[in-house]
Amino acid sequence: MNISWLENLESSWRDRVDQGRVPHAVILAGQPGVGKRALAAWIAAQKLRPQRAGEHAGYPVEPLQHADLHWVAPPEDKHSIGIDQIRALVGEFSMTSYEGRGKVGVIEPANAMTDSAANSLLKTLEEPPGDSLLLLVIDRTGALPATIMSRCQRINVPAPDASEALDWLRQQDAKATWEPLLDFASGAPLAALEARENTGLGTELATDMLGLLEGRTSALAVSARLAAAHKADPRRVLDGLAIIVQDCVRQASIAGSGARTVNFPESVLRRIDSRNLFCYLDIINGLRNQAPGTFNVALTFDALLTEWAGGLKTCRDSRGPGDILPGATTG
Repeated sequence: MNISWLENLESSWRDRVDQGRVPHAVILAGQPGVGKRALAAWIAAQKLRPQRAGEHAGYPVEPLQHADLHWVAPPEDKHSIGIDQIRALVGEFSMTSYEGRGKVGVIEPANAMTDSAANSLLKTLEEPPGDSLLLLVIDRTGALPATIMSRCQRINVPAPDASEALDWLRQQDAKATWEPLLDFASGAPLAALEARENTGLGTELATDMLGLLEGRTSALAVSARLAAAHKADPRRVLDGLAIIVQDCVRQASIAGSGARTVNFPESVLRRIDSRNLFCYLDIINGLRNQAPGTFNVALTFDALLTEWAGGLKTCRDSRGPGDILPGATTG
């Protein structure tokens, strides 16, 4: 399905091509879930398959299968892009194009490159081979070295306005309650769609968290199960926790209105001061924004769920995640 809010950026890129102003290296920057990878795949296709000029960036993302396109991402069992991957990409760029239309490399997320990998890429950015295009997709600008940022042209990929985002999401599923998911995703439709696809985990988490507040289950038992199932991708659990706590914040507010994905009994929710819910949500969001591998998953889940089971009493006096998660985080 076409990603409608990218069409203006597509038009701008076509203008660059028509005017001969295509740079050698481009950074596609924006929050997660706004379609940067889809735009990268579309730009690559425009260069290597010009006969597809009438097409638009679409979801799900389906990168062009082409001998001159090299897509670099962290291996399945790792969180970073290593120097060997970048050296392989640089080596491909030094070779002749198979079809004579140049070469395209996509690095995503580029902020996942190790320091040595980033340094290996730097020379290619300083002396780009002829008719090559390098696309760097980044979710966090501060994590990319300034030496690389300064050698690339930057294209910002913004989120659409709420009405366009909701219209697009309702075309995916007209029956879903998209408003709270879009709010949770800070207006990024693809992130909201991903959250919706994780509803099975969200339902399970909501049941666990209600059981913890009611004393029917053990925080350590729930934590052990979640850590075992999601150690390689703890963000799924953190995203689910954030959605649930955000809904509790809405439910506990004076207005108490607005669409929600979960509802807890008022008698249970009254045990928690709403100010502590905000504090707890801040801590979860801080963990969601940390790079993978910078915290101990098992210890972090233990601390978060133990705090929740205790009614967030520690959160009231905490000054940051370290007060509730001692020893669990390293960054």
